[in-house]
Amino acid sequence: MKSLLIACLLFSTTAKAQVFETAKEAVKNMKVGWNLGNTFDSNSGDTLNMWIEENKYRTATYYETAWGQKATKPELFKLFKEAGFNAIRVPVTWYPHMEATFNSVKGYHNSKGEWVRTPWLPSEDPIGTKIQADWMKRIHEVVDYVISQGMYCILNVHHDTGAANTAWLIADEKVYDEQKARFEEVWRQIAEEFKDYDEHLLFEGYNEMLDSKRSWCFASFGATGNYNAAIASSAYKAINGYAQSFVNAVRATGGNNAQRNLIVNTYGSCDGSGGWNAHLLDPLKEMKLPEDKAENHLIFEIHSYPTIDNLSSTKSGVRTSINNWNQYLVSKGAPVIVGEWGTSTENAYDNYRQNYLDFARYFVEQTKANGMATFHWMGLSDGDARTAPRFNQQDLVDAIIKGYYGDGGYTGVASVNAHQDMKVNVYSLSGVCIGRNMTKQEAMSSLPKGIYIVGKDKVVIK
Repeated sequence: MKSLLIACLLFSTTAKAQVFETAKEAVKNMKVGWNLGNTFDSNSGDTLNMWIEENKYRTATYYETAWGQKATKPELFKLFKEAGFNAIRVPVTWYPHMEATFNSVKGYHNSKGEWVRTPWLPSEDPIGTKIQADWMKRIHEVVDYVISQGMYCILNVHHDTGAANTAWLIADEKVYDEQKARFEEVWRQIAEEFKDYDEHLLFEGYNEMLDSKRSWCFASFGATGNYNAAIASSAYKAINGYAQSFVNAVRATGGNNAQRNLIVNTYGSCDGSGGWNAHLLDPLKEMKLPEDKAENHLIFEIHSYPTIDNLSSTKSGVRTSINNWNQYLVSKGAPVIVGEWGTSTENAYDNYRQNYLDFARYFVEQTKANGMATFHWMGLSDGDARTAPRFNQQDLVDAIIKGYYGDGGYTGVASVNAHQDMKVNVYSLSGVCIGRNMTKQEAMSSLPKGIYIVGKDKVVIK
């Protein structure tokens, strides 16, 4: 029996190295996820106030904790796994960890006794292309923390984009031409670092990339008159250019990266919600599916932060948004994930708490019904809670989990049954195989200790 089990395990490992699940299958299997936010995405965010870089002895841990979070522990992801989450998005900002020395950044007291920092001048002290080894090592450790729990992990390029003047990735054709080689080289290094990882690791090309006017909602909204056709056209062409460069760079590294599931975001990660402007849907309409040698291994990502002052209106908006995502993105040949979601309503956790919990459950229910995975933006275990680790918003966790698994939540223990056909039976529990004609007790004893997801339930092997 042991030899059969070993042979089965070898068969599973070999098969998995050859064929990855499709993007659609991966999105379904992610179920619900969470963002390890304000951690590896930390950065100073202002060339005139580089308060992190002022410390010349900054380490990877210094950055990891700079925005108020605690150093990440493996136990944190075990907490999420046991609760029913099956995916973690790890946002990473790379530019402070490349080749810029930040030697121009110095702090001193002026004649008034005020603390003053000299600015960083990227033109004189560029970020270069090479990622620092200590930073990559720490990111690698945390990716392993996630993967070791049998969870999916999304690794991205985060605040290298956005509205801050430190962003070097901008949705503009001229900037794309200037940064294309550096962008591809960054992704080549990341892809090489993780090229042997299996389908549980996904790459996301870029986060919320904005145009030259730092426009939210849709391209060129920040221009005079809130729209400029030339700026908008350049922005959407650039977004599609970055998306294609990302896919090309990763695929060129070979190995498992030849079929790894890859994620591309719309302009600004905009979701097209709202009806107050005719251009709100443009980020969805203008997004193209990159050309790819690997068929069915691309995913679209959007972010969603609706207001929840009126619950009925919010739910209606959710339905409309999902219809738009299906019409303008899924129809192009790739599934959708909501890489970040929450609410933009001020004091939502106080004045609108019940509305938020109702919205959270409904949002997860509706996205699941449409084959979309969701990743809540932080707010579940943050600050000191991560050290325990524990949830600091258990009611929100419950709402999310019930939204996906139903009223019973993620509490049931599924039976593990051995199939009784004439072939070697492959019972897929995190890649573990079980031989044929085994009793339930034998099957259970054959599994390594751990927590497994089977359908909507969890199996705990102690």
